[in-house]
Amino acid sequence: MISWLLVIILSYFFFSLAFLGDKMILSGAPKPALYTFYVGALSLLVVFFIPFIKFSIPNYQTMGWIIAEAIVYIAGLYAMFRALEKFEVSKVMTTIGATQPIFVFFLVWLFWGLENITGLEIFAFFLLLVGSIGISFEKNANKNRGYINITIIASILFSLDYIFQKLVFLDQPFLQGFVWMRLASFVVVLFLLFSKNLRKELFVKKENVVFDKKISTIFVCSQSAGGIANGLQGAAIFLAPTAFLPIINALRGIQYVFLFLLTLFISYAFPKILHEKNNRTVIIRKSISIIVIAVGLALAVLY
Repeated sequence: MISWLLVIILSYFFFSLAFLGDKMILSGAPKPALYTFYVGALSLLVVFFIPFIKFSIPNYQTMGWIIAEAIVYIAGLYAMFRALEKFEVSKVMTTIGATQPIFVFFLVWLFWGLENITGLEIFAFFLLLVGSIGISFEKNANKNRGYINITIIASILFSLDYIFQKLVFLDQPFLQGFVWMRLASFVVVLFLLFSKNLRKELFVKKENVVFDKKISTIFVCSQSAGGIANGLQGAAIFLAPTAFLPIINALRGIQYVFLFLLTLFISYAFPKILHEKNNRTVIIRKSISIIVIAVGLALAVLY
């Protein structure tokens, strides 16, 4: 219990660092296909793990889940970047983070049933979900149909990614399963090269390349933090029983706790780098949400 809990908390800390980096460098609208291609292409870096693991070909069923995971992962990235192209990064990410635990809970029930989930776990999940929504709530969030549609699609795809990862890990050792899924992601993202517009952005319009010299350090640090976070999240999914998958996802509220504290510190200590408007009402609401998350986390630990 404690092992996967510590791993997922550490994962959400690195996710908060990656998200903070994205907020600092994404001053313009990202190009969905281009960003998805870069993130997917970076998956190939897992080949460096191959010499250190017992690498073998999974059975047909597991390979099917690996391919399915890669497809929903890449599709989820594309849907998320489509949302970021039209709407603010903070609103998009918090909406996805707040709705995803609900879909994960439903999918766990669909795949494995709720026999192994106790009333205390459901109550802990509820508190974590409420705290997550409270700390990520945006008063002026855009609620038009286009916004809701694209963020919900991204949330469902990332929720399926959770489930498919667990199905892979039920048959594969962690590193072997993780390497296979990321290699599959690299193969899937190559299909984006059939897009003529993407090929132009990659090979012709050099001014659109994401690695601008002024933001290269922040970008590399952000992507590194995101890579570590994804690896740790996969490890937590591998370690946790299936009944705890909704709680793992609902613990995303901890990411917003880290993000809130980091942005609050940077806003006051280094206002020229990042400035966030946090009035007294916002600070009180987020502080109450942190308490609710802490109680939900305590219940999960006590179980």
